[in-house]
Amino acid sequence: MALLKVGIFGTGRGGDYYSLFNNNENCEVVAVCDKSLNVTENDADGRFGDTAKFTEFDEFLEYGRKNGMNLVFLANFFHQHAPYAVKAMEAGMDVLSECTAAGTLKECVDLVEAVERTGRKYILAENYPFMTANLKMNEIVKSGKLGTLLYAEGEYNHSGSNEDLARLTPGKYHWRAWMPRTYYLTHAFGPLMFMSDSMPRYVSARSVHSKLLEKNTARKNCDGTAILFCEMDNGMIARFTGCTGMASDYSRYRVVGDIASVESGGNIGPDEVRLYYFEHTKPADEKENCRVIKADLSDFGEKGKRAAAAGHGGGDFWIVENTVDCILNDKEPFFDVYRAAAMSATAILGWKSCLDHGENFRIPDFRNKEDRDSVRNDCSTPFPDENGNGATMPCAMPY
Repeated sequence: MALLKVGIFGTGRGGDYYSLFNNNENCEVVAVCDKSLNVTENDADGRFGDTAKFTEFDEFLEYGRKNGMNLVFLANFFHQHAPYAVKAMEAGMDVLSECTAAGTLKECVDLVEAVERTGRKYILAENYPFMTANLKMNEIVKSGKLGTLLYAEGEYNHSGSNEDLARLTPGKYHWRAWMPRTYYLTHAFGPLMFMSDSMPRYVSARSVHSKLLEKNTARKNCDGTAILFCEMDNGMIARFTGCTGMASDYSRYRVVGDIASVESGGNIGPDEVRLYYFEHTKPADEKENCRVIKADLSDFGEKGKRAAAAGHGGGDFWIVENTVDCILNDKEPFFDVYRAAAMSATAILGWKSCLDHGENFRIPDFRNKEDRDSVRNDCSTPFPDENGNGATMPCAMPY
């Protein structure tokens, strides 16, 4: 009998996890919920089988209460996860949430305090740290080979044609039409936090307009990229992007110490990382000061084989595995509610920095009540509601 009875809210991205949960011997998906009838009640392709289907979240939770549902996976709209996470935890369920954790600083506070109040477990489903090459980078960083960490950088590129962008933006007030470039930073910044085991303390950022994106009528956010710069709590500095539309190849990461550096992406092959030493810092057992290392999921045995078949370079598989380990074995997740809130706050304050010509902002320590109180009522948002109301910040730089 499955120990984790899972409910999935949001069957677009959540549908990608449906079989991953059901293929784990400890899990069973017992309900799915989505406001779109095409993927729930009608379920034309039958991918959710006999799983209970709902269009209203409260009905979904009520069914869950009566049928032993104890984990809710949130894969609804990008900026709307926190209120549903709070509801699920107050209903006695643990939460696995897609990125980002919260859309406003107030929601960061609400989320943290819901975890502390209910005692439920909260995990952010940030999968890029667990892609194959990034797992190898993490192994090297944690080994101490780099020496004292000085600097890290992350870049996440995800562009598309005007037709693609329009297809992914169904509706004038869809979140993708109004998301500032700093907001989707989790795939660029998450791996850096994970590898360096650090948290952001201060953020400064700048955003730049794109003439190409100006021509896309489906979206109001015409900035091509945002660059964020953080001081980390381990003394390191980090530079990273949000989700960019730059003309560049796919995501890349680099961590630099005073002895060596390691990087992935760019001109380095898939599932490979490059380790570099100065000649005067090269250990005696290293034949060359620069070598490329192949990351191999076979090191993980049978789980590695299953990860190789999963999405996002194995990252989706490890999200499920790590969640099971957290809930059943009480293993603390790296992306707990405090790190999740800090990442969301970095995105929000990074955008405020862009609007203020790169002004430096301190990231609240959400473990600290005084810090929480300082942003408790901050509902600043660039996202309008479904009627076009409620946005209090622009979603792109003026041009």
